[in-house]
Amino acid sequence: MLPVVLLLFYTGITQTISTRFEQSKGTQTPTYFEIIDWWQKLDQQSGKVKMLTMGMTDAGYPLHLIVVANNGDNNFENIRKNNKRIILVNNGIHPGEPDGIDASMLLVRDIVANKYRIPDNIVLAIIPVYNIGGCLDRSSNYRVDQNGPEEFGFRGNSQNLDLNRDFIKCDSKDARAFTEIFHLTDPDVFVDNHVSNGADYQHVMTLLTTQHTQLGGVMGEFLSSQFEPALYASMKQKGFDLIPYVNSFGDTPENGWPEYWDSPRYASGYAALWHTFAFVPETHMLKTYDQRVKATHALMQSFIESTAKNSETIRTLRNQTRLSVQTATEFPLSWALDRSKFKEVLYKGYEGGRKPSEVSGLPRLYYDRNKPFEKMIKIFNYFPVKSSVAKPKAYIIPQGWWKVVELLKLNKVKMTQLKKDTTIEVEVYKIEDYKTLPRQYEMHHLNSDVKTSSSLQSIAFKKGDWYIPMNQAANRFLAETLEPSAEDSYFAWNYFDAVLGQKEGYSGYAFEDIAAEYLKNNPSLKNKLEQQKTTDTAFAKNARAQLNFVYQNSPWYEPAHMRYPVYRIIR
Repeated sequence: MLPVVLLLFYTGITQTISTRFEQSKGTQTPTYFEIIDWWQKLDQQSGKVKMLTMGMTDAGYPLHLIVVANNGDNNFENIRKNNKRIILVNNGIHPGEPDGIDASMLLVRDIVANKYRIPDNIVLAIIPVYNIGGCLDRSSNYRVDQNGPEEFGFRGNSQNLDLNRDFIKCDSKDARAFTEIFHLTDPDVFVDNHVSNGADYQHVMTLLTTQHTQLGGVMGEFLSSQFEPALYASMKQKGFDLIPYVNSFGDTPENGWPEYWDSPRYASGYAALWHTFAFVPETHMLKTYDQRVKATHALMQSFIESTAKNSETIRTLRNQTRLSVQTATEFPLSWALDRSKFKEVLYKGYEGGRKPSEVSGLPRLYYDRNKPFEKMIKIFNYFPVKSSVAKPKAYIIPQGWWKVVELLKLNKVKMTQLKKDTTIEVEVYKIEDYKTLPRQYEMHHLNSDVKTSSSLQSIAFKKGDWYIPMNQAANRFLAETLEPSAEDSYFAWNYFDAVLGQKEGYSGYAFEDIAAEYLKNNPSLKNKLEQQKTTDTAFAKNARAQLNFVYQNSPWYEPAHMRYPVYRIIR
């Protein structure tokens, strides 16, 4: 039992730092400035809480990081040396989904007031609100179909970017500041709090977990067999029937659904590249704000308790995985859903049906809350590897591609610069084909379905070009960002699009004579030209195409066109 003096002290803290959520009886969420002011006051009143100022965002305000530890230690090097597990919680990536903002305030206030005790082997690192620009753009009109709070922020940041698509491309200062926080904390567990759209059902909380076959190895096995089931059991004890994120939109989900594919552009997919157990809680938009915040609060407790209980296992598996990626001989680049494998879960839904729309007069979907049901449904959660790539000894990136180099540095990749001009035999990719989106997606036109050919060539590199060894913990990150066919590679996000455009050319009438002379001196090319005309009737009738064929097979054709400018040292 606490001494009377301490009891009065903690009671005073509880009373003086109540939240706007509590004061409004669960109907309101604080503004950005109220959030920061609240955390500053808690920092001043408790030695367990430290508020750190981190990198700048597009909104002109810095991100903050709240560190919560029983001993008050906020030095992450010391925290790791003292064998503590770090849980990084991200709130307000979509400020119209503020549940985590309020739940984190309630959780830490309860820790300070000794209403809830975190184990000594756990340190919480909390970003109180990530998308500051969106949080400042406040309205009651956003997210029209969400049940509260009364007013909240906007999904886009100050550049109108969706920050949950920005973890690889880093178009925002926000994402760059987050990357620094992520590598500073090196979290064992990462939690990114959200609110879900989609079908109507009874569950208050759903959970998107890092795809276990994508995480792979011993971590993926532990995640699916022990860590995730423990969270479900813990939430059941706390009065919440957890369900996997309901990846079913515009229809009834009784037949089950595939687990959401969280590629590295998303928070959890990015974290998986760094051997972190990652989760995206998604409360249900149609539940009251009070219910949603309480469910988020309970789930964060479950993360704390499950992480503390499995502390040594988590540490061992992460260390083992770091070592394994350093010595792995190949890395997966793509995965495909296997519908022959699934798990079954108890789904609590409402019967759906069709009735005439009062807007269009045509059939529309509706859910009848007077007809709840429970049913075991299938979750298709196996994504076996579809394609892999052999690990090179190292990559080389010419220094001119400094935007990519900056992102690698931001992610703490180990690399060195060549000390002198050097010719090195490397494997060179040529982009043979690709597709690109006709409309922009988050300020880009994504490249996909990339087809490449490769050859060994001796390339003259310059002093200052970057040598990136593949014997480091960043190997998985490097493979999925530098291999052009990977779903969220830097090539996919257009960082290397300049090589797709031909810079040199010719005037047809002038090159005709040069080409004719070249064919006379190179009979093998002449034979290839004739063979092409024989097999391709359209080519045979196209004089310009034939002239271009000669040009592209001559020494005058620029080597940089379609040559992917990240080179692989393979021996």
